[in-house]
Amino acid sequence: MSEENNEEKTEEPTPRKRQELREKGEVAKSRELPSVAVLLSSLMALTFFGSFMYSQIQLVMQETLSLPMLNDLNVSDFIVFAHKVTIQFILAISPLLAAVFIAAILSNIMQVGFVLSGESITPKLSKLDPIKGFTRLFSKQSLMEVCKSFLKLAIVGTISYYTIKAEMKNLPMLGELGVKAIWVYILTVFLKIFLRCILAMVFVVVIDYAFQRWEFENRIKMSKQEIKDEHKKTEGDPLVKSRIKSIQMEMARKRMMHDVPEADVVITNPVRLAVAIKYDPEMNAPKVLAKGAGEVAKKIRDLATEHDIPILEKKELARNLYKLVEIGQEIPAVLYQAVAEVLAYIYRLKGKLGL
Repeated sequence: MSEENNEEKTEEPTPRKRQELREKGEVAKSRELPSVAVLLSSLMALTFFGSFMYSQIQLVMQETLSLPMLNDLNVSDFIVFAHKVTIQFILAISPLLAAVFIAAILSNIMQVGFVLSGESITPKLSKLDPIKGFTRLFSKQSLMEVCKSFLKLAIVGTISYYTIKAEMKNLPMLGELGVKAIWVYILTVFLKIFLRCILAMVFVVVIDYAFQRWEFENRIKMSKQEIKDEHKKTEGDPLVKSRIKSIQMEMARKRMMHDVPEADVVITNPVRLAVAIKYDPEMNAPKVLAKGAGEVAKKIRDLATEHDIPILEKKELARNLYKLVEIGQEIPAVLYQAVAEVLAYIYRLKGKLGL
C-alpha cells in the first residue's frame, strides 16, 4: 500500500468535499429525531382530533355493518360503496396522517436542510461485499445502534414499570366502573406511558445527534495529500496550466506576427526590443500591432525587412512602448509627440505629406 493511502486523515474537509457528500445524501443526522417527532405529533393529533377521528370511524363502521347481503348487491353497487367507505376512512384518519407526514419532513429539514438525492438508494455491487458488510457489523456506528436499542428498551421498560406501579392503588376501584370507563382508564394509562417515553427519548435524541455529528466529522476528514489533489482539480494542475498558458502565448504571438506586415514602422532598442506601430486617419491614436524582446524582436525585425517596413532605432521610445502599451492598444498621450515625430519622419521617407 502506498504512503499516500496510509497518510492519516487529520485535516478538516473542504467546502467542495462537503458539497459533494451532500449531493450524495451523506449528511450528519439522527434517525431517532424523526422517530420521536412522529410519535409526538401522533400523540398531539390524537389529543386534538381524537374526538373527530373517533366519530368519523364510528360512521364508517356503521356504514360497513349496514351493508346489505352480498347476494343483494351487484358489482357496480359494491364498487361505489367500497369507494365511499374508503374515502370516509381516509378523511377520518387524515389529521393523523398529516401530522406524521409534516413531522417526518420537518424533523429531517431541521437537521440537514433540504437535501434531495437518490445516491443512497441506488443499487451498488459494493454493498454486497461480505467483507465490508462484516466490517460494518462491528463498526462504531453499529455499536452505537446496539447501545441505543438497549437504552430505548431500558427507558420504555423502566417508565412502564413505575407508571403501572403507581396506578396499582387504583385497581380496586375498577370493579365499580362500567366497561367504557375501564377502557378509558386503561387508555389514559397507556397514553401516560407513551408521553413519558417520548419525553425520555429526547435524551436519547440529543446523545445520538451529538454522536452522529462527531462520527460524521471524523469520517469525512481528509489527508494533506487529498487536499492537494482537490486543489489541483479545482485550480488546475500547475503543469497543465503552464502548458495551456504557453500555448495561448504561442497563438497570440502567431496572431501578432500576422499583423506585422500592416505596420508603418518598427521601433527598436536596437537589438533586444522591437515594437511595430500603425496609424491611419480613422484611429484616435497610433496603435501597437506587435512587440517583443529577444528572439521575438528578431522575428519582428525579419518580417519588417521582408515586407519593406522601415526599422528605426529609438532606444528610449522602444523601452517606453514595450513597457506601457499592450498589443492592440493605442499609445498613451504621454508618447504622442515622440511617436508623431517618428511617423512624420517615415512618411517623409515614403514621400507622404503630414501625419
